[in-house]
Amino acid sequence: MVLCARHLMVMVNRMRILLYSANFAPEPTGIGKYSGEMAKWLVERGHSVRVVAAPPYYPQWKVDPNYSWPPYRRETWNGVDVWRAPLWVPTKPSGVARVLHLMSFAITSFPVMLRQVFWRPHLVITVAPAFLCAPAGFMTARLCGAQSWLHLQDFEVDLAFRMGLLKGNLFRRLILRMERGLLRRFDSVSSISSRMVELLLQKGVLVERTRYFPNWVDITHIKPTAANFKYRDELGIAHDAIVVLFSGTLGGKQGLMVIPTVARALAARQDIVFVICGDGVEKPKLEEAAAGLPNVRFLPLQPFERLGELLCSADIHLLPQSPGAADLVLPSKLSGMLASGRPVIASCAAGTELEAVVSKCGLVVDPEDDAAFATAVATLADNAGLRMDLGRRARNYAETNFERDAILGRLFGTAGDEAAVTNDAIA
Repeated sequence: MVLCARHLMVMVNRMRILLYSANFAPEPTGIGKYSGEMAKWLVERGHSVRVVAAPPYYPQWKVDPNYSWPPYRRETWNGVDVWRAPLWVPTKPSGVARVLHLMSFAITSFPVMLRQVFWRPHLVITVAPAFLCAPAGFMTARLCGAQSWLHLQDFEVDLAFRMGLLKGNLFRRLILRMERGLLRRFDSVSSISSRMVELLLQKGVLVERTRYFPNWVDITHIKPTAANFKYRDELGIAHDAIVVLFSGTLGGKQGLMVIPTVARALAARQDIVFVICGDGVEKPKLEEAAAGLPNVRFLPLQPFERLGELLCSADIHLLPQSPGAADLVLPSKLSGMLASGRPVIASCAAGTELEAVVSKCGLVVDPEDDAAFATAVATLADNAGLRMDLGRRARNYAETNFERDAILGRLFGTAGDEAAVTNDAIA
């Protein structure tokens, strides 16, 4: 195997790929969803895939009862060979608790990773979070002569300090120096947005080792449809009402408390109904804040089979974000929102990548500006033509930039005599 400036070539017809991801299927959202879809996609194209992962626990932050015992297990999922290692899941995932949570998986999975050396994979992909797993992923690759690839779904170290989950200037400098040294050791390092790839370069990763690897969407599963009233009937919403939807993990990075605030400000508008769909640590706070509001409905996380129907039941999608998360994460839920052909209202700072995307197919407001958020909702609710135009642009953007087979095919190659993992360097 030879790593070139532009391409990582694996000179075999079919690869043995080891994926190291704390989150994995059957988790329905976030990293687990994408790691599962990627592994399944690779198996369907003839590659042998092993995964070292934790038991399913997200977004409920509670280990699936079916995985409570034994702590270590091996199973097959859609042709993928999955090795599970236990982890500690806190009931309240605060800053220190999150670090201990991720550290527990890094420790318990370490011997499982070393065992994979004897399988001799061609490629070892480590997904972060958890960045604490990066040393084991790198070591495993080196011991068996495989190519090492680190994929960053978010910059958890920077994000933890920016949001105050971790503190201390000296501690921050030490951790960032360690991070920089480790990043530079991997053969390839990828992230999900161009701004995040630029940050990799700032952290010292060589340009020829960087990859742009965005989260994707199955545009055949989520596509604009004519009016579908099943969800409206289930929730007691009038067919002619304007449905404003947030669907996703109810976590701390999203700045979700703006939704009940905006709903309260627009409570007199009987034609606008807010739907909050999902599970997560912020759900009790949201339910408490929305108590007594007749224009707010809650839904638990919906099955994948109904995702397209859910997203297309909305007239407007909401994508609030905490100001501290700017350009350190690009919400994975965005691709599904755009694929549904509905406009998006996002709260994000000017100059961020999220602002650059949403400004083409929705409205952007400053983070934590509740009044501007309410005005944006009212503006789209009152202008069906604008919603339709922005929705068409959203769908076009999803088809052009987030189509699943195009993204995975570009990075892993397509069927043929020789499999290639392409390494599109960022100029």
